[in-house]
Amino acid sequence: MARIPQPSPVTEPRRPKLGAIAVVIKDGQVLLVQRRNPPNAGQWGFPGGHVELGETALDAAARELHEETGVTATPLRYLTNVDVITEGYHYLLAVVLCDYVDGVPVADDDAMDAQWVQIDAALSDDRELSDSVDTVLQLALAN
Repeated sequence: MARIPQPSPVTEPRRPKLGAIAVVIKDGQVLLVQRRNPPNAGQWGFPGGHVELGETALDAAARELHEETGVTATPLRYLTNVDVITEGYHYLLAVVLCDYVDGVPVADDDAMDAQWVQIDAALSDDRELSDSVDTVLQLALAN
């Protein structure tokens, strides 16, 4: 009797996840959040998250900013991209420069804290920053 081949389970290849982060500067301060979840738990970085299907990176950055902090901003332009690669994680993050509109930062469930930080302090104090925060901030200041 002939053996009938069984279909093999379909597994999706592992690929990087697309995210967007919002860089918001106001009155010599930058908005940072302290991450609650891996891969950067406990570290300070820009608010952001996943890009939804059918959503532009600029729109995703503004949406995630509001969801994570309650702050509203207008996305101005794409600055660069950042790869976050750690064991088990690979995110490709579109970095979006945003213009502050309103709101007082309050950490949502994805963040432990959200606050305006003096730019000089963000670049020099003891807070643990996610990879590329200093480089991205300097790029934003140059634009």
